[in-house]
Amino acid sequence: MADIQTITMPKWGLAMTEGMVAEWHVEPGAEIASGEEIMDIETSKITNAFESPVAGTLRRIVVEPDAMVPVGALLGIVAEDGVADADIDAFIERFNEAFEAQAAEAEVAVEPEYADAGGRRIRYLQAGEGDETPVVMIHGFGGDLNSWMFNQPDLAVDRAVYAIDLPGHGGSEKQVGVGDVGELSTTVLAFMDALGIETAHLVGHSLGGAIALGLALNHAGRVASVTGLCTAGLGPDINMDYIDGFIGAGRRKQLKPVLEMLVHDPGLITRDMLDEVLKFKRLDGAEAALNAIATAAFDGGRQVLQLTAKLDALAVPAQVIWGSDDRIVPAYHADGLPDTVAVHVLMETGHLAHMERANDVNKLIGDFIEGHGSRAVLINPSA
Repeated sequence: MADIQTITMPKWGLAMTEGMVAEWHVEPGAEIASGEEIMDIETSKITNAFESPVAGTLRRIVVEPDAMVPVGALLGIVAEDGVADADIDAFIERFNEAFEAQAAEAEVAVEPEYADAGGRRIRYLQAGEGDETPVVMIHGFGGDLNSWMFNQPDLAVDRAVYAIDLPGHGGSEKQVGVGDVGELSTTVLAFMDALGIETAHLVGHSLGGAIALGLALNHAGRVASVTGLCTAGLGPDINMDYIDGFIGAGRRKQLKPVLEMLVHDPGLITRDMLDEVLKFKRLDGAEAALNAIATAAFDGGRQVLQLTAKLDALAVPAQVIWGSDDRIVPAYHADGLPDTVAVHVLMETGHLAHMERANDVNKLIGDFIEGHGSRAVLINPSA
């Protein structure tokens, strides 16, 4: 029926197969706008706001909070007042019957692959393809390639986008050597060589941002642009309570307050996220790798690598995106950067800006890759 519009479980990230409705922000009968945040959906990584893809009157909530359903499942119905309740009931029944019939042929989640990067086994996930310059996404300390689940698909419309696991993280091998930014950068460059990536737009979060900037400074010919999110290496301060707590926590109760430091709203941290981090930390070699990287990067409780004074010599376009409420790497580290580096501060946002404010971040990255960007932009979610 053309007068009935559907709201379905979105697919955030290539590996996502299901999600849980955490909370509806609207009631049946409410008028909703396209792009309005109408519910929170919990994934294995974080709880994220869901923006309505349609506009009209919310006539029916099909899936109540705390229900886990597959990607594509019917969550709600939007229809005008003239559509009879009986017609909506019949539509829902037909939709669910067809959805169940297709379940056996449902799209299989894309699985990560592995590359030999300078002798190290590196796990990566590719999305998209095309002739445009590819993107390589580099996560932060303790993260993995799934950190980009809300960003990678959006950026992969007309190009290949690669999300990698750094050495010591995720599914990559756990040997990190001295574990400093230089060694990690060498592995990223070796990964690009292994996949025949001559030049790439680099997107890095926190420690990954420092790696991306370092590659742009030392290997400008291989880098088309750099986007650093809550970037390390631009100031001395680092929250060692987070670093030490992340390494030392062995139970949910210990880990939960540590991960809550990452976000503006602590309620975004999910039980699945806690379990996923604990599972990673129990892998052979993971804790030793994290300790080696932390010692090399944050010796004496201060950031060892300092890149700000070198950025005047940066020969590629660069931008940094920060959460105003970052409690791990403070946003004031963006103060005093050269005018050639675009700075964006996302208000009411923490250290996981690319997950907390995925739509805004994706637009900033996409526009920048296309040659856009401005200095000192403030984006307020309540505006």
